[in-house]
Amino acid sequence: MRIALFATCLNEVMFPHAPAATVRLLERLGHEVVFPEKQACCGQMHVNTGYYGQALPVIRNHVRTFAPVLDGEWDAVVAPSGSCVASARHQQAMVADRAGEDRLARDAEAVAGHTYELSELLVDVLGVTDVGAHFPHRVTYHPTCHSLRLLKVGERPLRLLRAVAGIELAELPEADACCGFGGTFALKNAETSTAMVSEKVRHVVGTGAEVLAAGDYSCLMNIAGRLSRERTGVHVAHLAEILAATPDEPWRPATLPAEEAAR
Repeated sequence: MRIALFATCLNEVMFPHAPAATVRLLERLGHEVVFPEKQACCGQMHVNTGYYGQALPVIRNHVRTFAPVLDGEWDAVVAPSGSCVASARHQQAMVADRAGEDRLARDAEAVAGHTYELSELLVDVLGVTDVGAHFPHRVTYHPTCHSLRLLKVGERPLRLLRAVAGIELAELPEADACCGFGGTFALKNAETSTAMVSEKVRHVVGTGAEVLAAGDYSCLMNIAGRLSRERTGVHVAHLAEILAATPDEPWRPATLPAEEAAR
């Protein structure tokens, strides 16, 4: 398949190892990955804070950039972020429709219909759960809110993780509880957010895991900051990084901005 990579602005600016791992993984599986250079933000941050008018040109750019998937130039669009895929599916057409942009709303819905979060693409579209990964570490998995509640990815990430050679999966207590990030929620409700992430970190540490995995670096960034400040020694890794790891190209923990700030 020919697959367009929607890297997402957060990943591209702060966590490029996640989209890079996505490319390595898909190419290893025999697919061609292209990177549309005009991509930028999906508009989620604007929409979540009520700035629909400001979101509109951002959404228009996103839809225009990934529209070739509608003409068959690409077979699918993939993003290593449940949050941004959820925005494409549940926000973009809605914002365009409210602005009276009927054609943009139709195109946004059509592009979203060809856009997949990584685990969805692998399991539902490519029909694979064993991707040939090797990750000899004890791992626990946090299902991020948008992937769990809006995309309903369910067991797909866990099915992929269970097939990884050498991995030891530890169940995370109260896994479906929010980590407290919620985008701008962490800024507007800092005390509540801090209490939520503290509880999440307590459960993560209790598993004895070396690595916390998730499908969104936004949530991992939030949890990693707390893990680092409490000096737990637990690293974080995106699902794509784990699935891209092999004996020849083993995973190496990346230093996150939150960890740098805590030093």
